[in-house]
Parts: sequence; structure tokens; C-alpha cells
Amino acid sequence: MFEKLSYLQLQEYWWFLIALLAALFVFMNFVQGGQSLLWSLAKNEDEKDLIVNSLGQKWELGFTTLVMFGGALFAAFPLFYATSFGGAYYVWMAILFCYIIQAVAYEYRKKPNNVFGEKTYETFLFINGSLGIILVGTALGTLFSGGNFVVNSMHLSHWTKSSYGLEAVLNPFNVAFGFMLFFLARIQAALYFINSVDDENIIKRAKIVLKYESIIFLILFAYVAYSIFTMTGYTYDPITKVVSKEPLKYLHNLLAMPIVTGTLGLGVVLLLSGIVAGLKQSAKGIWLSGIGTVLVVIALFLILGYNHTAYYPSLANMQSSLTIENSSGSRYTLVAMSYVSLIVPFVLSYIIWAWRAMNSKKMTIEEIKNDPHHY
Repeated sequence: MFEKLSYLQLQEYWWFLIALLAALFVFMNFVQGGQSLLWSLAKNEDEKDLIVNSLGQKWELGFTTLVMFGGALFAAFPLFYATSFGGAYYVWMAILFCYIIQAVAYEYRKKPNNVFGEKTYETFLFINGSLGIILVGTALGTLFSGGNFVVNSMHLSHWTKSSYGLEAVLNPFNVAFGFMLFFLARIQAALYFINSVDDENIIKRAKIVLKYESIIFLILFAYVAYSIFTMTGYTYDPITKVVSKEPLKYLHNLLAMPIVTGTLGLGVVLLLSGIVAGLKQSAKGIWLSGIGTVLVVIALFLILGYNHTAYYPSLANMQSSLTIENSSGSRYTLVAMSYVSLIVPFVLSYIIWAWRAMNSKKMTIEEIKNDPHHY
């Protein structure tokens, strides 16, 4: 089946899978958003336990999505993996640290004889939910703004700045992208609590978060969207593979792909509908917002990588910019991994099944108190 596809079609197929996994990961960041809201929504120990355990049911699903996203990038586009993860390693090491302490926090927060105290592990959760997600967003922003790397003829890359990726935080677009994801995660967390927690006080506070932080998110979203559609992108000739700058590149990509345009528009509508539904205390808000988020992220990744676009521009050497053609694995690798990708629907089905099983009824404080193994 996959053997009949051209090399470019295989590369486009895998870029779509990367887009889907990235979109699911962004949606699952509501766990991080909820962690950053812990001290805002919980005013006593019982409420903190309820919030942590509600999120604790889902954090492993988010981590599974992150691992799948990283694995897919490594398998399909190894040169990007080597260039970004191997070059901008200060940023990625900081992100990795934030995710390590998340796992530690859930594991040890309620352990008997905890010498560090619950406050320490709650601080870990806050760091993961704030700094961690902002750094992830900043790193994703560099896919549009570019990185300081050079790739030679042997496909070996090196970073040209001694800050090794940390310079990304000096770009206002990257920082805005990071904070946009941060506030998106927080409003989706508020929607999640309205859906899954049976506690009037927490739901009331979640609605307040939703009311005010949605405004901040929409301002940041408008700024990021305007920046993307007005910035100069990098295009390449499909025959010579020579990279050149093109004003309004991402806007041109959007106009050239009507289906992607429709996907983006529908995603924005669903995202806004989810926020409105949450303000009305509807449990459906997280699903409308979640599906909308997934569609928006998929659309952004497609305009980033399709239509002869360099999805990772090099600020040090334009011809080193990465595209889905020059950074992918071999045809044999893509074909083999394409068959492996057929298990993705089964993994997603498992996630949906596990989610429904865990959310068959809203979680209560009494339920947490009766569970000796809670987080």
C-alpha cells in the first residue's frame, strides 16, 4: 500500500502525522494548565487533593502523547531531531527537567514520611505547568522564526551561538507563542475542571479564570496569528531545492490550501464555542475547545511544512533551512514506519477508552478521602 506512494507523498503523510500528534499534545497540556492553577483554585487541603488527583488521572496520557510525538519526529525527520534537540539543547534540557519533576511530584507528593513536604512537590507541579509549557511554546515558535544552525553536505549540523537555543527567549514572537500556549492550557484546564470535578467552589473559581484569562489568550492568539500571516517565510524550489525568502509565505500557503483554511476557521470557531460553553457551566466546553485546539494546531503545522516551505529556517545559513524533503528519513524508513503508524488509531482509541472510564462520573472530595493510594 505505502510502497505505491511517491517519496514526497510519504514525507507529506508523515508531516501530517507529526501535526496530529503535536495537536493532541497541545490539547493534553490542560494538565499543565491545571497544575499552574492549583493555588488559585484550591483554598484548602481537600480541594488541592481533588485538583491534583483529577489531573493525576490524565498526566500519563499527556506524557504518552509527548513520547509518541518525539518518537515520530525521530523516525520520520531525524535531521530536525538532531539539529534542534542536539543543537538547542539548553532549551530542551530545561524542558526535560520540567517534565522530570512533574513525574516525581505525582509519585511522591503523598508518600508517607515525605521529608520534603507536599509544598515542594506542588511547587514542582507549578514549575512544570508554567515554565515547562512556556518553554515548549517558545521552542515551537522557532519553527516559524528560525534557529541559529548550519547543516553541511554530510547532513551534520551545529549551532552557531554559544547560548544553544536560549536566544529564542529574546524573540518577542517566540515568547508570545509560549505565553499563548500557557494561557490556552489554563483556560482548557478550567473547562476540564467544570467537566470532571464535583465541587461548587472549584467550578466557581474556574469560571472566573475562564472569564478573565480567555481575554489574555485571545489577545496573544491574535498577535501570534497576525505575526505568522505577515512574516516573511522561507520557500524552496521543488526542482533545484534552493531556499529563498518569500514575503507573506504562510498567508500564501493558507490561501493555496482551502481545506487547511477551512480547518483553521472551524478550529477557531470551536475553540471560542468551548469558552462560551464553559462560561455557561456546560460540561461540553472542554470537548468543543479541545477539538478546536487540535484543528488549529494541525492547520498551523500544515502551512508550516507543506507547499514547498522550510519548516525550520536557518538564521545562520539560509540554505541550511530544513524542509520535509531534506530532513526526512529514507524512503525505505518512511515506508516501514508508515505500516507501524497504522497502530496510531488503536493508541488513540485506548486513550479515549481510558478517558471515558476515568470520567464516568465526576470526582468528589469524598472519593479522594476513601482512596488510600491517591496522589
